[in-house]
Amino acid sequence: MILEKVKEILVEELDVEEENIKPESKIKDDLGADSLDLFELISKIEDELEVTIEEDDYSKLVTVNNIVDYIENKKSN
Repeated sequence: MILEKVKEILVEELDVEEENIKPESKIKDDLGADSLDLFELISKIEDELEVTIEEDDYSKLVTVNNIVDYIENKKSN
């Protein structure tokens, strides 16, 4: 499941507890990611989930759910 994989990556990259990651969690505000963290997160997500995230779309990835929805949409196309 994409949500579980994204959570794993967030735990690993941001050093946060999995139980603190909710679908509505904001990557920057709630999970404490900065711009560099976000870039590394996107890179890891692209590698592990075999998806390309367009640079123009980075700003749309505000919450955990945004990331999951984005990946699901990319995978279904």
